[in-house]
Amino acid sequence: MSKTIEALTKRRTQYALGRNVSLPKDQIETLIKQAIRLAPSSFNSQSSRAVILFGAESDKVWSLIDAELRKIVPADAFAPTEAKLKSFAAGVGTVLFYEDQDTIKGLQENFPLYADAFPGFSMHSAGMAQLAVWTALAEEGIGASLQHYSPIADAALASAFSLPASWKLQAQMPFGSNEAPFLDKAFIEDEGRFVTLGK
Repeated sequence: MSKTIEALTKRRTQYALGRNVSLPKDQIETLIKQAIRLAPSSFNSQSSRAVILFGAESDKVWSLIDAELRKIVPADAFAPTEAKLKSFAAGVGTVLFYEDQDTIKGLQENFPLYADAFPGFSMHSAGMAQLAVWTALAEEGIGASLQHYSPIADAALASAFSLPASWKLQAQMPFGSNEAPFLDKAFIEDEGRFVTLGK
């Protein structure tokens, strides 16, 4: 098995997170930064941005999201949402993934032929950065999941962490120790998913 496929096999969704992570926080920070730095982007735009949070700062993410969700989810139906948010906060940290819209606008101005395509290209870059970080964490035995509480909490998070107005939130990744086994992963049939020609 190739090392890449082996690494991707380790990358699984983990909701049962804890704080029993042996890798020091500064090394986790470096790992996340390197993964994003090395992730490909269209026109080498490097449009991905990240906020890396530990401890109380990470807890703040999930408290803010909790507060925003309580405004729209009925109180008598909030218990499952609350439990899920607490499971994310139970980890050692959170990565907030952003895409810099000023970078995208600059590309649109400099390459007008592709102007309509750059927002989509940005999403490709965002996804690759997220996968790179998730896989790098998994290789270190750190569990994670990818969450999407946008645009619900965008303004609250931007304000809380004093982020540039040009940063657009794409996803949140809580991470920590694996406190439960991974669930089995099911795959759809290859026949409906792949086409190979010219063999």
